[in-house]
Amino acid sequence: MVVDDSAVVRGLETRILESDPAITVIASVGNGQAAVQALDRHDVEVIVLDIEMPVMDGITALPLLLKKAPKVKIVMSSTLTLRNAEISMKALEAGASEYVTKPSSSRELTGGQDFKAELVAKVKALGAAARKASGGTPRVASPAPRAAAAPAATPRSAGQPSLHQAGANIVLREPSKERPDIIAIGSSTGGPQALFNLLGGLRKCGGVQQPIIITQHMPATFTTILAEHINRLAGLTAKEAENGEVLKPGVVYIAPGDYHMLVESKGTNRVLTLNQAPPENFCRPAVDPMFRSVAKVYGRRALAVVLTGMGADGAKGGKIIADAGGTVVAQDEATSVVWGMPGATAQGGACSAVLPLSDIAPYLHKIANRRV
Repeated sequence: MVVDDSAVVRGLETRILESDPAITVIASVGNGQAAVQALDRHDVEVIVLDIEMPVMDGITALPLLLKKAPKVKIVMSSTLTLRNAEISMKALEAGASEYVTKPSSSRELTGGQDFKAELVAKVKALGAAARKASGGTPRVASPAPRAAAAPAATPRSAGQPSLHQAGANIVLREPSKERPDIIAIGSSTGGPQALFNLLGGLRKCGGVQQPIIITQHMPATFTTILAEHINRLAGLTAKEAENGEVLKPGVVYIAPGDYHMLVESKGTNRVLTLNQAPPENFCRPAVDPMFRSVAKVYGRRALAVVLTGMGADGAKGGKIIADAGGTVVAQDEATSVVWGMPGATAQGGACSAVLPLSDIAPYLHKIANRRV
């Protein structure tokens, strides 16, 4: 269902979505109230929801839509402004699954190939996730791509607790016995909610002393707001990363939109560097370059986490960390909005644990605070 007060935008978004044969737009309405009422008549998997509308805006409609259809996936749609970024972040906190930044004019909307590709990809991935949550068979969005097999991976020893019934095709490695000096996290679709949950859980466990670096697929305005929300919701010191700054214990650093974030050694310091090298996995910032730099600098003292997200960003970099002796954790399928990135990482043989979201913070806290 497409929800927007502009008939032109509704028509354009409908045509964009239905250009993919796997997507059918079964309803198109002009405000949030009409969207809530439409759920009485239509079985909807994904809603593309505008923010600013008359009668009932998107942020007001969001909880009503989720109450009426708890398994529906909602994509917030707005132009890229600071105000809309703030509202979209609040919507993600409140249960929206994703967002898209739509062009500010119908001409840009018509010709914007990046917007078209992003909208279709996110709706397809979320539609598949919605069907799986409802017990159906996904019709769209192929399974998580498999990274190269990891022959060096070894099963956990018999004395280790069972961390996840990962399945016969996933081999869990032994975690590093070294206490980590950094925690690196990658996330995408569903990532903001997962990050709030994970980082808030770390604080409740007593916190960690290691710096935490995060690459979340987001544009620049959104990454600024994400850092502010982590400060408020998780109770941790979080900031958007700056080029050349020295990593400090216990601080959370967010990769700025449109910049890859890497770690380098400079003397006795570990510093963040930002660059605008070409996108990787269609993303900038991307998780893989961050993970590669972490493996190079920290080796066995690296602890990496791959959270919910579509695609496979982080899978290759995660394997590099694991092959360097570090520890990699992936979010499990049941608690992921889309099990693309964590699924590819787990299936690639990089992980020491594949865990429900609520179990990741205690696991990280235990490893980060282990006595060596």
